[in-house]
Amino acid sequence: MIVPGFNHRFPKEGSDDYLWSYADCQARLDREDHLIESCCTTLDEALVAESRGASRIELCVDLSAGGFTPPRDLIRDVVAALTIPVNVLIRPSTRENCAGVDPQSAPRVEEFFFEDFVYDEADLEKMVEDIAYCKSVGAAGIVVGALTREGAIDQAAMRQLVAAAHPLPVTFHRAFDVCTENPFAALETIITLGCARLLTSGQAPNAWEGRELIHQLKQSAGDRIVILAGKGITAANLPALSVATGVKEFHGTHIP
Repeated sequence: MIVPGFNHRFPKEGSDDYLWSYADCQARLDREDHLIESCCTTLDEALVAESRGASRIELCVDLSAGGFTPPRDLIRDVVAALTIPVNVLIRPSTRENCAGVDPQSAPRVEEFFFEDFVYDEADLEKMVEDIAYCKSVGAAGIVVGALTREGAIDQAAMRQLVAAAHPLPVTFHRAFDVCTENPFAALETIITLGCARLLTSGQAPNAWEGRELIHQLKQSAGDRIVILAGKGITAANLPALSVATGVKEFHGTHIP
C-alpha cells in the first residue's frame, strides 16, 4: 500500500495533479537546496524515482506495515542499478511486536506502536548481519530505530547498530514518533548516539499536522543533525511544509 497524500486541501491520488515532477516541485519552492528522498519498495520504483530527480532512495518492503528490511537480492540489485545514494531500512519483519499491547494506552501514530521497535538479542544479531550485507554491496546509509520496553530510545541497542553501520550514516526513523520520552530529550539522545538524520512526522499522523514540532526540532537541532520530514508529503504540499518547518530534506513515496 502506497502512503496516501493528505485527504484535504491537496490533490487526491489518481487525479491529474497528484504526481508532480521534481522540477515542478523545485519551481514551486523557488529554491535549489532541498533534498528529496523517495521511499521505494521495488527496483522499478527506484528507477522511476531516480529518473524523476530524486536525490536519494530509502529502500524497504511492506509499506502497509510501516516498512521492513528488504530482501538481500533487492538491496543488491537496486544499489547496483542506481547512481544516486540508496539507504536501506533495517527492521525485522518476523516478530509479533504488539502482542498484549493495549491500543488505548500505548503511544501510537497510525500504524505504529512503540513496541514495534523493541528488539531482543536475536533481533539485534540479525539486524547487525543485515547491516553488514548492506555495507558489502555499497549501500549509502542505514535507516533504523530502537526503543526500550518503556518506549524510550534504546541507547544500548542503538550504539550497537550505529557501530555496525560505521562509517555509513544512520537515519533514526519514525520510531521517534511513538517514543514516550520528551521529544527534545529524545532528540538530544539521538544526536549523542551519532545519528546523521532524524526522520519524523512531528509525532503526528502526517508531517503537515506535525509541522510545529518539526519546526521546533529543526531549531533545537541546529546543524548537529538533519531533520528529515516524512509522512504524507507530495510535491503539491511540500512548498508550504518547507516554509512552515524550515527543513530542507523531505521523505515520501510521492515525491518526486
